[in-house]
Amino acid sequence: MLPSPRLLSMFRQPASLGLLAPLLLAACGQPQQQGGGAPPPPTVTVAKPQTRPITEYDEYVGRFVAINHVSVNARVSGYLEKISFTDGQMVKEGDLLFTLDQRPYKIALQQAEANLAQAKANLDFATTDLERARTLIEDKTSNAISKQAFDQRTQTQRTATATVQAQEALVAQAKLDLQFTELRAPVSGRIGDRRVSVGNYVIGGGGGTPTLLAVIVSTDPIYFEFTFDEASLLRYQRMVQGGGIDGSSVELKLIDDKGWPYKGKMDFLNNVVDRETGTIRGRAIFDNKQELFRPGLFGRIRLPATAPYQALTLPDTAIGSEQTQKFVYVVGPENVIQVRPVTLGPLDGDRRVIKTGLKPEDVVVVNGLMRVRPGVKVTPQEEKPPAPADAKAPAAASPAK
Repeated sequence: MLPSPRLLSMFRQPASLGLLAPLLLAACGQPQQQGGGAPPPPTVTVAKPQTRPITEYDEYVGRFVAINHVSVNARVSGYLEKISFTDGQMVKEGDLLFTLDQRPYKIALQQAEANLAQAKANLDFATTDLERARTLIEDKTSNAISKQAFDQRTQTQRTATATVQAQEALVAQAKLDLQFTELRAPVSGRIGDRRVSVGNYVIGGGGGTPTLLAVIVSTDPIYFEFTFDEASLLRYQRMVQGGGIDGSSVELKLIDDKGWPYKGKMDFLNNVVDRETGTIRGRAIFDNKQELFRPGLFGRIRLPATAPYQALTLPDTAIGSEQTQKFVYVVGPENVIQVRPVTLGPLDGDRRVIKTGLKPEDVVVVNGLMRVRPGVKVTPQEEKPPAPADAKAPAAASPAK
């Protein structure tokens, strides 16, 4: 179907074409172009620094050491006859551990007792003979015994007395050797594995290098040893003397712990500083009723490095970094972003201590740092404040990274 001549004449008129264009665009579903405008300011989350009590700590690596570490060795030699414990069990002081063959020592005791009996018989005879001689020599009317014979009987009696004392010592030694054939636990603790099997010959302490039979270590309480430098030693001593910190309380964590759940006390500080390393050895003591700590196990210990003080803190995610410079974005007048260089302190949980560069009334961008830059106007949205820290228990701050 061909268009009518009247419609064609309308398209030939410029004014009519201008009026028709919006109608054609509307009929084709094309929207009219809107005028351009500036994008709205980005929305960021802001918060003021939170003030909380902080105690800074120094951390050191060390290892656990048993208070009692005893090597069980035989005092007498002989064949091992019996083992009276299970490897790795807990033993109490005085528990029977090993038994050596007792027959040779019983025979030696019997022989010593027989020799003692003979010596006592000789002493009785010598004593009786001396008393008889004393009676005769005291009789001035007779010359039945000479002074020399009396002195000889006196000497015989003294020799017999000394012989009895010597035999009594041999009997005591024989009894002691027989007692040493039973090896008992010298301390309470956990015993290791047996080092010698039944039937082996065990060398005692009097015949060369004694045979190691087992090792016992005490478990509760337990020591933790570590070293620290002499500069820290002087700092701790001055703070303790000034009353700023308690020099005895320490905290500890193991390799899989998140916090510092174990509390202990310093109980020893070495009397000299190692001249080669410039460090000194310290020792703390911890309860170990659950036997979680084992001698040789590594751990981390921390000591108070400062007295508690009030500090400004921010979420650690609010800290920006440019090479070595740390900064935060502060919302200034008319909501314009400013850059504020800051000096960081230790990390307190998920919050970072700010030592310099901020005031309590500053409003800091804590979320949305990638959407802002200095001089940009923003729409601030306040963050919900975190729960206040317990003022009675200062927060534990880790060393600054």
